[in-house]
Amino acid sequence: MSMSGHKKTVLQTISVVLIMGALAWASVPFYNWFCRVTGFAGTTSVADSGSDEILDETITIRFDASLERGMPWQFKPMQREMELKIGETGLAFYEAYNPTDRVIAGTASYNVSPFQAGGFFTKIDCFCFELQVLQPGERVQMPVTFYVDPDITRDRDAKFINHITLSYTFHETDLPEEYVDASAAASAVSN
Repeated sequence: MSMSGHKKTVLQTISVVLIMGALAWASVPFYNWFCRVTGFAGTTSVADSGSDEILDETITIRFDASLERGMPWQFKPMQREMELKIGETGLAFYEAYNPTDRVIAGTASYNVSPFQAGGFFTKIDCFCFELQVLQPGERVQMPVTFYVDPDITRDRDAKFINHITLSYTFHETDLPEEYVDASAAASAVSN
């Protein structure tokens, strides 16, 4: 029993749409995984502890901060740059300040440049791993702990890099439910 030409065309069209939809759905997680593994587009690596190898060569790390349009916080690095040995664990701080009269939540996106350094810049701990919530008038210093993998000196493309810029951009995000409830309760009490 054969299908008519019309039914066959409809079935093929539906199949193509389903396959394209599945590929589109999988593209974002696949791209994120690819960037984490390869350091593509300045995506950094993550580790539980520092490097086992520290070289005598040094590298300069520069720090940059920006805000998404409309994000009312003030945000800046506490130091503009630091020099450390390749493999040595570094600790830097960024400062965020909420000058408004409302609670604001934010998340930080990040990258490093030059992009070839992304796979060698390794974060151990970072404020960017978690949602940040600042109360009205609150000022916080947020740490990032990191090292530059000694393999950078053996990489054909990255071995000539002598400075890396770590950049963060803060974006306003929806408040977690517990803050929304607390804010509503405080608002009701003050009225």
